[in-house]
Amino acid sequence: MQGKVEICGVNTSRLKVLPQNEMDALLRRAKSGDDHARQQLIEGNLRLVLSVIQRFDKRGENPDDLFQVGCIGLMKAIANFDPDKQVRFSTYGVPMIAGEVRRYLRDNSPIRVSRSLRDVAYRVLQCKEAQTLALGREPTLEEIAKALDIPLEDVSQALDAVCAPVSLYDPVYADGGDPLTVMDQVRDHKNTEEGWMEHITLRAAFQALNQREKQILSLRFYDGKTQMEVASALGISQAQVSRLEKGAIQAMRKTVTPS
Repeated sequence: MQGKVEICGVNTSRLKVLPQNEMDALLRRAKSGDDHARQQLIEGNLRLVLSVIQRFDKRGENPDDLFQVGCIGLMKAIANFDPDKQVRFSTYGVPMIAGEVRRYLRDNSPIRVSRSLRDVAYRVLQCKEAQTLALGREPTLEEIAKALDIPLEDVSQALDAVCAPVSLYDPVYADGGDPLTVMDQVRDHKNTEEGWMEHITLRAAFQALNQREKQILSLRFYDGKTQMEVASALGISQAQVSRLEKGAIQAMRKTVTPS
């Protein structure tokens, strides 16, 4: 979406921003039923819509579609905003626009969830929008759960179930260099590709040993037994255990060490 000049025929480089005093006056006129003021508010806040939908530009959706959906959220925000509340319109409008976009992505998502969970999610989203208007901020999950009289876990699961999928390659931070992606944040640093290769190589080298050597190494390094304990278990001398153990390790080292 970056660098795109027109969305839905709108030249994004020429989108205007309304001064706060003019915004307040138009909001009050729109609240009293002035359609012209409402139209001015829509045109004056299209840049706000653009800034919100840019959060979703890695979803693979058509930017024109997202922009239209965002405009629906903007119109809902204008219709429901109370100018008497000591809240900036952008503070209220951004969650409304983002919520409308998320609803669109959820309804068109290839990931399907149960009808009951979708119903709970719909109630949660409605409650969230209502409380955002009443509180002048986004409510916490605890506040939503209390308002709906449902367990907090159900609220969390419902929101997670209808959340739009995130690509592992979505950037979450960039500071002039290579961006930090979602994959970087969820990467398993323990079970790395190098670790798996080492595991496979060692397993192949172990399987190449004879049965007695495998048994000795398993008792020594898996069960943690001493050489004397291994000798007693196998009915051989400690010197034999030491010699077989050393030979097995040398054999594995030759297998895993490049020539």
